[in-house]
Amino acid sequence: MTNFLDIHTTPKPDLRSMIDAARVMKAARGDAPKATPDAEQPLANRMVALIFEKPSTRTRISFDLGVRQMGGQTMVLSGADLQLGHGETVADTARVLSRYVDLIMIRTFEEATLHEMAEHATVPVINGLTNRTHPCQIMADVLTFEEHRGPIAGRKVVWSGDGNNTCHSLIGAAGQFGFDFTFTGPPPLDPEAAFMDFARAQGVRAEIERDPVRAVEGADLVVTDTWVSMHDPVSARERRHNQLRGYQINEALMAQAGPDALFMHCLPAHRDDEVTSAVMDGPQSVVWDEAENRLHAQKAVMRWCLGV
Repeated sequence: MTNFLDIHTTPKPDLRSMIDAARVMKAARGDAPKATPDAEQPLANRMVALIFEKPSTRTRISFDLGVRQMGGQTMVLSGADLQLGHGETVADTARVLSRYVDLIMIRTFEEATLHEMAEHATVPVINGLTNRTHPCQIMADVLTFEEHRGPIAGRKVVWSGDGNNTCHSLIGAAGQFGFDFTFTGPPPLDPEAAFMDFARAQGVRAEIERDPVRAVEGADLVVTDTWVSMHDPVSARERRHNQLRGYQINEALMAQAGPDALFMHCLPAHRDDEVTSAVMDGPQSVVWDEAENRLHAQKAVMRWCLGV
C-alpha cells in the first residue's frame, strides 16, 4: 500500500515529487474561487474517509476541501461515530472501511492506532496527526518556505519550545530534504533522540542549543508551536509556561536570526505566549500562507497515495 505515515519513512524522491505537484496544482488554480473545482478531477468517483479522534480546524477543512476540489467526496467521522478501538477493534474498522472507501485519513492520539489502521486497511492511509508526528503540516511548511526563499536544502531551520509531534516531523524533513536543524528548549522537552539520529544519519546537522539567541543565529526559518494542549490540566499548563517562557519568539529574538529569516507556526497560536503578536503579524511571518498550503500539500499527498 502507498501509505503516507510519516516523512522519515517516505522515499525522498516521492516527497520532492509531492512538493512539486502541490506547487503546480496551486499555480493552476490561480485566483479561482474557493469552491471552484480543479480543471483536473483526479478523485472523481472516489470516496475519502476523514477520521477525527482529535478535534481539528485546519486538517478537517483542508482535507475536505481538497477532496472536493479534485472531484471526490468525503465521509467525515469522529471517534464517537466509530468508537475506534472500543466498540470495535481498529483492525476490524480498517477492514470494513476499506470495503467502502478509496482512501483513509486519520487524526488520532496514539501512533499505534495509525499503524494498526494501515496494517489492516486495503486502501491507502494518511497520517493526519498523532501524538508523535504531524507530517502533513511539515509538507505544507516545506512548500511555504520554498515559495518564499527557494530550495530549503542547505538552509538552517530552528525550532524553539517543546519538542513535540510537529517538531519530530520537522526533524525527519531535515534529513529527507537536506536542511540543518537546531532545537532550542529546556531539557525535559527535548525531541526524541531517534529523530535527531535519523537526520544526522542522512548527513545533515541536527543539534540542540539551550540558548535561544545562539540557536537562531544565521537561521533561515524559525518555527514554534503552542506550549500547551487543550487537553492539558491547569497545573501542567502553568509548569509549561514556567519552563518555556525564555523561548518565546519575539522581535528581539527574530532580530538575531538571518536577515531574511521567516517565521512559521502551525496554528492555532496562543498569542503573546509562545510568540508575540508583533512577530505573528510582522513582515517575517508566513503563517497564513503556511495554513493555506495545508490544502495544496495534502492534495498532492492524496494523489500520490492513489497514484493519480
